[in-house]
Amino acid sequence: MPPAKLLGISLVVIIALGAVVGSLTWAFLVTRGSDPPDLKPMDWWEHTVIYQIYPRSFKDSDGDGIGDLRGITSKLEHFVEAGIGAIWMSPVFVSPMVDFGYDISDFYNIQEEYGTMADFNELIEKAHALDIKVLLDYVPNHASNESLYFVRSEAREPAFENYFIWADPVFINNTRTVPSNWISQFGGSVWEWSEARQQYYLHQFAKEQVDFNFREPAVREEMINIMKFWFEKGVDGFRLDALPHLFEADPNNYEGIYPDEPLSGNIYLRPDQAGYTTQEFIRDQIELYDVVYEWRAFADKWKENNTAETKILLAEAYANITMTMLYYGDEQGRRGSHFPFNFDFITSLSAESNARDFVYVIKRWLTYMPSGQVANWVFGNHDQKRMASRFRTDMVDGLNSLNMMLPGVAITYQGEEIGMKDGFVSWEDTVDVQACNQANEDNYLDFSRDPARTPYHWDDSSKAGFTTGLNTWLPIAADYLEVNLQAQKESAKSHFKVYKTLTSLRKEPALSHGNYFIQALSENSLVLVRYLITHDTYALLFNVGSSNDTVDISNINYLSAPLRLHASSIHSSRDVGDTLTFGKINLLPGEALVIKSPPV
Repeated sequence: MPPAKLLGISLVVIIALGAVVGSLTWAFLVTRGSDPPDLKPMDWWEHTVIYQIYPRSFKDSDGDGIGDLRGITSKLEHFVEAGIGAIWMSPVFVSPMVDFGYDISDFYNIQEEYGTMADFNELIEKAHALDIKVLLDYVPNHASNESLYFVRSEAREPAFENYFIWADPVFINNTRTVPSNWISQFGGSVWEWSEARQQYYLHQFAKEQVDFNFREPAVREEMINIMKFWFEKGVDGFRLDALPHLFEADPNNYEGIYPDEPLSGNIYLRPDQAGYTTQEFIRDQIELYDVVYEWRAFADKWKENNTAETKILLAEAYANITMTMLYYGDEQGRRGSHFPFNFDFITSLSAESNARDFVYVIKRWLTYMPSGQVANWVFGNHDQKRMASRFRTDMVDGLNSLNMMLPGVAITYQGEEIGMKDGFVSWEDTVDVQACNQANEDNYLDFSRDPARTPYHWDDSSKAGFTTGLNTWLPIAADYLEVNLQAQKESAKSHFKVYKTLTSLRKEPALSHGNYFIQALSENSLVLVRYLITHDTYALLFNVGSSNDTVDISNINYLSAPLRLHASSIHSSRDVGDTLTFGKINLLPGEALVIKSPPV
């Protein structure tokens, strides 16, 4: 070979090697030279895990078969172990228990079967000592017909006469009838006749749950007084119940009458069932947001005046996505609730949903959410079938992984951390007013919320360790011998141990402050990546389908070898610490893998 040609080839090789080495060196220097990002301090609630307690079913301390405040206090260490930052208790106020606490007769005191104000104070003190925040379930839409508010309003006492929605009857052929065709959420007319007052009153739920009149200034002032009372007791915030129902159409805008709603056209509903009409006049009225914004202004002002930590307000809002986002605040800068509950995993997804459905639903919330706000994720509550029953038991760890790894606040309903399913409750044992009012022995399970409220499974002893008594207010689910907290603590692999790993993982900067990437890799499987420059990256692979699936992760830009398994579903054959292939991975039905990857 001529020397000149040999020299040319040598130069090409040297230049090529130099380019490769230079690229590698540059990449190394860029990575080594990247400064860790500043991590913005977060308020206590912005990345916490909130655990909903249904007090009646959590833990009974006195053997009467009903959970109580002392029972909750005795189990506060469970929340510390589980990595919970705040507990939210369904109502514990004085109530005739028609709707098990959501019909409040005294907003300033504790229901006797749940305990005393001294018990409540002890719970607050011990929870705060353990660095656990305490939220109460506040029910501003209505009060019990046994409340003094209603008794005085029905008697037309001047200060209370307009506390509720009262209306004169409509007479047709000299026959008294209801003012409009509006239908209660629990079935039947929203209007109930008061013989004492000779008028109808409005109730959007049971007839014993009478709707406040929020166009009455005294009512709005009293709602603030109630919030102030409990803030001073040490409560850290409220879940605000049934907000879409705060207002109804104003008769002043309809020539002095309550207008009938058009029929919805849903042929599967009876004329006395909610949804038979459009409900356009009895929910989501624009005025309700002004009230929510007033409450937020009060909570913020209370914090400022008392040099206190943030008091949070969480809005229960089953509404379309646009109306839901208004609970955060408006375009004029008024602030609303700290967040409205995101019920999309309940209302829009099921065991039949595929990975693309999951990704779409997640992205929809994050897309519509106003800039600078905090997301949240809800997989179950006391009004819905349990997560493990709505989806599949092999999806429990994957669903909990999504909850814990998505940005924002994670919300757990009592029992989800151990994969509890709905318990069977016979028609004879059914006590839920929603079912009792609308159903019969043949169809009651279509209406009953009781199966999601059966007592918590602490262990495999008699009555699942819930009570020392012989009876429980609802029957214990039959699977408590296999599905219980103590067994899962002792097992090598369990839902509870996976749950603890996930809540601990939330402390990682990639999850608390990082970016996210989510994509359907196939019809059945999705990937969620949480990443932050210079910090470890974490990814979730989740097969939501009911058959095996193989996915290729080699083209996901945010992942690189080596990949280590951080957590996995209890039915996975893989173990924590395993090295995973940066390529094709086979996933069992429902299998979830949480993977650790080097920083991006």
